[in-house]
Amino acid sequence: MNKVFGERRTHGEGGEHWMSVSDLMAGLMMVFLFISVALMRDAMNERDKIKEVAITYEQTQEAIYQALFMEFETDLVKWGAEIDRNTLSLNFTAPEVLFANGKSALTERFTVILEDFFPRYLSVLDQYKDIVQEIKIEGHTSSGWNHDSNDYDAYFNNMLLSQARTRAVLGYVMTLDTIILNYYDWVKANVAAVGYSSSKLIVSQDGIEDEDKSRRVSFRVITNAEEQIRKILVTE
Repeated sequence: MNKVFGERRTHGEGGEHWMSVSDLMAGLMMVFLFISVALMRDAMNERDKIKEVAITYEQTQEAIYQALFMEFETDLVKWGAEIDRNTLSLNFTAPEVLFANGKSALTERFTVILEDFFPRYLSVLDQYKDIVQEIKIEGHTSSGWNHDSNDYDAYFNNMLLSQARTRAVLGYVMTLDTIILNYYDWVKANVAAVGYSSSKLIVSQDGIEDEDKSRRVSFRVITNAEEQIRKILVTE
């Protein structure tokens, strides 16, 4: 019973009292209050750290975009290319420049563009190597294949085509002299060739597919912001 109602204590000559249940509860409430305050403080610190990473990520994203735009501003139109500020993708969107219809062999014009573009691209990103987690060379197609194909067959035929095209792009840029001399090991470790088939179509505001713009090759920068946030969550 002493454990429930408190321990009997003696004060002075023959005086005694019992610790009241209310005093015991007040003590427990104080303990819980201190625990809650500590947890809230940790949660706020974690939130502030994640917010700091997010702000730094946005600033870095904008810095990379500006650096790429300044480097390639005068080339984009003649290459049939554009830079997406939000995704840090440099998109080659003129399909007749890239590949023959249904083929994965690079056109002569695209090889000339890549020979000029890719070393300059890596040179721009060199100053951001500490935060660049990966560069993805992404292949995209339109949704069509041929008139006799159903949706399933068209999707997977285009998957094979988009993968073959990005492998051809990566394979070619890795043979460039500048890449071999300065970036070869880094490219092997950090550049991936990915084929998305028709899963990321370009559509108009009316929801109509733009087949030409859907057939594109993108170079997309992936930063390590998510990795930094995971480190914060693990170490807290």
